[in-house]
Amino acid sequence: MTQPIDLDLLRAQLGKTLDATNFPELGDKYEGKVRDCYVRDGRRTLIVSDRLSAFDVVLGTIPFKGQVLNQMAAFWFEATADLVPNHVINVPDPSVMVARECQLLPVEFVMRAYMTGVTSTSIWTHYQNGARTFCGHDLPDGMRKNQALPKPILTPSTKAEKGEHDRSVSRAEILEMGVLSADDFDRAAEMCARVFAFGRQEALRRGLILVDTKYEIGRRPDGALCFIDEIHTPDSSRFWYADDYDARFTRGEEPRGLDKEYVRRTLADQGYRGEGTPPKLADEVRIEAARRYIQVCELVTGRPFVPDTEEPIARIRRNLKIG
Repeated sequence: MTQPIDLDLLRAQLGKTLDATNFPELGDKYEGKVRDCYVRDGRRTLIVSDRLSAFDVVLGTIPFKGQVLNQMAAFWFEATADLVPNHVINVPDPSVMVARECQLLPVEFVMRAYMTGVTSTSIWTHYQNGARTFCGHDLPDGMRKNQALPKPILTPSTKAEKGEHDRSVSRAEILEMGVLSADDFDRAAEMCARVFAFGRQEALRRGLILVDTKYEIGRRPDGALCFIDEIHTPDSSRFWYADDYDARFTRGEEPRGLDKEYVRRTLADQGYRGEGTPPKLADEVRIEAARRYIQVCELVTGRPFVPDTEEPIARIRRNLKIG
């Protein structure tokens, strides 16, 4: 059982979130939606900010989110190291991972086990609009939202430019676009299926359903493919509680989830689905999102989450021995 999370601690952290970094000493900077990456001498320093991205838009910050993501990614990279190669060298700070620099494959590998989602790229949105094939996979008629698919499927998406939306595509389309060879795609697909099966099994042991996830694959300097970025965090994955899923599905209710789908649904209820300027996240929404991030971290890893409340920039400078 996880311990109750101190909401006052989360409230006190609202003004101390890690929103941006500037460490030129670490090398050339690339700023993603959530991670600030610095590259130098074949190493990539990934600093996981507290920024929250949904609908392909950065919406604001969530207390301790970066620490949660980094801790969970480190947990899964270690747990899957015998299954697939990864890029990790070490984890010198609660919000930082140092890794081998890899060439990113220009495709997101999305594994799905359920008919669900609220975004324009989600399988449920396509199905609801009448589509019976998705990313090259045939789908049976008569499926309901949140129902288990006949078997897990790989539904890749293109990597959108900042501010654009990702687009779900099939294996055939990816090969036609020429962005990956058939050999690389099939090797990456097999690695993803292996890690997803392991993740679902481990999540279920802890009373959770790993619903879907996206993986980033890179190519090491020696040509080998490996997992990069993160694995099975609440940013890249959807988790539901297993104990009442069946009952809630039967009643036509939404599953109880532990991921950023809470924020997506909150914004969707306000009429925002990714177009235009997003509404400001209310502090209560930020606190509840933080509580959920921490809770899923503790449930999935089986370890208590120990938040570091120190001002993050100074702490990172000290732990990485910068200046």
